[in-house]
Amino acid sequence: SSLNLTAVTSGWGLARLEPRVLQVDGQAVTTLRGLQQVDGHQIADTHSHVRFNGPEGQLDQLHKAVAAGQGRSVFNGAVRVPRAAQRTNASQLSRSLLLSDRARIDTKPELEIVADDVKCAHGATVSSLQTDELFYLQSRGIGLEEAVSMMVSGFCRDVFNQLPMEFAAEADKLLALKLEGSVG
Repeated sequence: SSLNLTAVTSGWGLARLEPRVLQVDGQAVTTLRGLQQVDGHQIADTHSHVRFNGPEGQLDQLHKAVAAGQGRSVFNGAVRVPRAAQRTNASQLSRSLLLSDRARIDTKPELEIVADDVKCAHGATVSSLQTDELFYLQSRGIGLEEAVSMMVSGFCRDVFNQLPMEFAAEADKLLALKLEGSVG
């Protein structure tokens, strides 16, 4: 069996997503893609839990967050691989982008592995827009707001690409509108 879940959260005062996946008999494939955009005083939480109860299961999880203003993004991802889940291949990655000094990102990907024949990885990064990259775009005649919008759109692209085309275009427009007031 397989599960593909892509979720984009933006514009809510408080948003929470709690995907819970149990791969019962093994040989299942789970793909999770998430993007949170927070601004102002918004808070977005994602708390995921994936458990493998059989052999040869797969997980590919990517969580992204863009935080501006005083927005706060939380990611807590748990992956459990008990002894029965031999030959599991699981990857969990959290990537976050801070657009202001007052925004906050809390991220905690975690693996609990008891099986001994697995390929599992997890990681987290939190970064801000690089001034040299913004300068490069501006030196080619692109204004600051457009340069920021381009960079954030590129950061979000791999999640947007998982959405149906009409939703991806709308998500891109919504993100651009939200960024207009965040540049500074």
